[in-house]
Amino acid sequence: MVMAEYLVAALYKFVRLPDFYTLKPKILACCAEAQVNGTLILAEEGINGTVSGPPAGVHALLALLREDPRLADLVHKESTASEAPFNRMKVHFKKEIVTMGVPGIDPSQRAGTYVKPKDWNALISDPDVAVVDTRNLYEVAIGTFAGATDPQTTNFREFPAWVQNEKEALQEKTRVAMFCTGGIRCEKATSLLLQEGFEEVYHLEGGILKYLEEIPEEDTLWEGQCFVFDQRVSVGHRLAEGDYDMCHGCRHPLTEEEKLRPEYLPGVACHRCDAQTTDEQKARFAERHKQMELAANRGEIHLGGSRPPIHKNQTPILDD
Repeated sequence: MVMAEYLVAALYKFVRLPDFYTLKPKILACCAEAQVNGTLILAEEGINGTVSGPPAGVHALLALLREDPRLADLVHKESTASEAPFNRMKVHFKKEIVTMGVPGIDPSQRAGTYVKPKDWNALISDPDVAVVDTRNLYEVAIGTFAGATDPQTTNFREFPAWVQNEKEALQEKTRVAMFCTGGIRCEKATSLLLQEGFEEVYHLEGGILKYLEEIPEEDTLWEGQCFVFDQRVSVGHRLAEGDYDMCHGCRHPLTEEEKLRPEYLPGVACHRCDAQTTDEQKARFAERHKQMELAANRGEIHLGGSRPPIHKNQTPILDD
């Protein structure tokens, strides 16, 4: 058995950070010293991200963040990876730590009721509960909770429009329960529903990742694997690394069978995006993939390898 070498920490917190831009220098300095890579998003509404590195380094970064009284109770979720999930450290400034695009939404002031993983099965098994997966269609495609509604969104900005279209159907149920990968999207989604007049709104505390970590496989209502926003691509129960690969052209997860299709070219395209890219783009992606392989053969890290190309209709990799 290969021992995991990297600790992965996913974190977020909705909290007022009007001076968020001042946090970046000390975060980057800490990560450089601690050999921690990943992506953190800072905004006036809080912090969101995933980082990885030696356990001591990751814990040093978490300790630094919690030195700020506003982040003292910052919760994170841990998993492990046998290979580095990220190749560099980035700190981005954004208007929202997860983009919904609806003015006035503030989960730090008003959000739904948390449900512990141990209580989740009972809640979503109630026929009077509408269970909603707030993730995007490419994530839902490889796994979700049994009976959950898939809004078929390609990015979280489409979720408010879906709520408007489905509002009457959702209100036919007495309660709404929502979930996502790590908890951030469903928490913001509960704030939206409360603003829209829903009264009983719940969300899975810690998201799917916490559920898969805590709930024994023999008791699970989860079907499939959980897409994650790093080079592991997916995880299963006990957060074991999954068996999906990723198309670096469109970021959709791929099975080994799908990689046998004639449209698949490593680092370039798959059957979902082959027709969406020009020959010029394919040539550029192929050269990028070649340079990554050459760097790997030399035992080096090719910095371009940490973020696949983005098509105009694709979702940013740190959507949760």
